[in-house]
Amino acid sequence: MKTLLAILLTGAFLIATPVANAKDVAPLLQKAGCIACHSTDKKILGPSFKEVSAKYKGKSMETAMIKKVRDGGSGAWGPMPMPSNEGKLTDDEFKSVVEWILSL
Repeated sequence: MKTLLAILLTGAFLIATPVANAKDVAPLLQKAGCIACHSTDKKILGPSFKEVSAKYKGKSMETAMIKKVRDGGSGAWGPMPMPSNEGKLTDDEFKSVVEWILSL
């Protein structure tokens, strides 16, 4: 019974935890330089944030995406590499950015 209660409370917490909104994330996107290559709904050099969200919707990708956004990489969206963003944001800020992208 205690296990069931813990599961239910955890689920309620996850549902009640707000995802960052665009107003909160905009300064982080600016600070990390994301908007030089990405926009919410149009491809620039990299895919739009909505394209990223659609590709990974329903998959458990948050941890992998945080690593990708922080470390950079290439190949997932074509030959254009994404530079490292290491040191530009805190781990919590990277998490907020990724949560926002996945919420689109």
